[in-house]
Amino acid sequence: QVQLVESGGGLVQAGGSLRLSCAASGRTFGNYAMGWFRQAPGKEREFVAAISWSGGSTYCADSVKGRFTISRDNAKNTLYLQMNSLKPEDTAVYYCAATPGVIFTTTLALYDYWGQGTQVTVSS
Repeated sequence: QVQLVESGGGLVQAGGSLRLSCAASGRTFGNYAMGWFRQAPGKEREFVAAISWSGGSTYCADSVKGRFTISRDNAKNTLYLQMNSLKPEDTAVYYCAATPGVIFTTTLALYDYWGQGTQVTVSS
């Protein structure tokens, strides 16, 4: 089992920045590739960004590429999502998730463990 707890969400104006954190406990954090997903009201949960177990490989959805950066600190068992140039359409509940193995995936169904989510609201 891996327990994941997100933090760092909040209300920010368009153009602002937030950094989300995801603290992991339980099994060895470094054994898992990690991802960030988000779900806006009335919409399906969607992929945002993913990172390999070592942090050496990352991938972001086109909608956030160039604005969001995913990173991890395995010594601290923590995953991050730095979000810059935020837009109102980024408003959603953001979830971190863990998938066993070293290679990341953008497929939601392949993630075994999920946090409870943190709300990000971007005002125009």
